[in-house]
Amino acid sequence: MVEKNNILAVIPARGGSKRIPNKNIIDFVGKPMIAWTIEAAKKAKQVSRVIVSTDDNQIAEVALKYGAEVPFLRDKNADDYSPVSLATFRTLEQLYEIESHHPDIVVQLMANCPLRDCEDINNAVNNFITYNLDYQISAFNYGWMNPWWAHQIDSNGKAIPLFNDELRKKRSQDLPELFCPTGAIWIAKVSKLLVSKTFYGLNYCFFPMHWIHALDIDNYEDLGMANLLKSK
Repeated sequence: MVEKNNILAVIPARGGSKRIPNKNIIDFVGKPMIAWTIEAAKKAKQVSRVIVSTDDNQIAEVALKYGAEVPFLRDKNADDYSPVSLATFRTLEQLYEIESHHPDIVVQLMANCPLRDCEDINNAVNNFITYNLDYQISAFNYGWMNPWWAHQIDSNGKAIPLFNDELRKKRSQDLPELFCPTGAIWIAKVSKLLVSKTFYGLNYCFFPMHWIHALDIDNYEDLGMANLLKSK
C-alpha cells in the first residue's frame, strides 16, 4: 500500500484563458472556480499535499487563500499549445529541484472540473492502487449522446457517417458502450510519468465516473450547465 504522504495532487491552472477570461478564478456558485477543486483534494483521504501549478500571481493568491501550496510559479508549458500533462511533469521537476524528492503517485485535477468531489478522488485513487496501474484517466459513458451515430458535415451540407452501416443501424441497446476522457482525475506513477511525460502512457486505463462529476467547463455554455447542476 502506498503511504498517504507519497501521493501528491497537482492542480494545473494557467492564466490567460481565452474562451472564458480568468476561467480558473471566475465566480462559480459563490467561490472562485479553482476553490472547489482545492477543497475536494484537501478532503480526499489518500492525498496529503495539494499543489497548484500556475504562471499567474492572481491565481496563486486565490489558491493560497483556499489552502493549496504554491511553492513556485510555473516557468514552462503555460501556453495555449502545451499538453496539460507537461504542466504536471514540470511541477514534479520543480518540486524535485527544491526538495530533492519525488512522490510515488501524482493525481492531476483540472480546476475546470468543479463538480468532482473528494469521494470521486478517493474512489479513483483506491482503484489505481488496488490494480497497481501505471496510468489512469477519468472518463464518462456517452449515454444518450450516442457517438455511434456520429456524422461529419462537408462544405455542401452533405452528412458523412463516421462508422459503417452495420454499426449505425443497430439499436442503441445492442451497441457497445463508449467512453469519453475527462480532465477530472488523472493519476500516474511518478516514475512512469517522468519518462513518458504523458498520462496516456503505455497501457493507460480509464476510470468511469458519473458524467455530472466529470463535466469539463471549457466555454460559457458549459459554465451555465455546471451552474444549474451545482445549484440543484
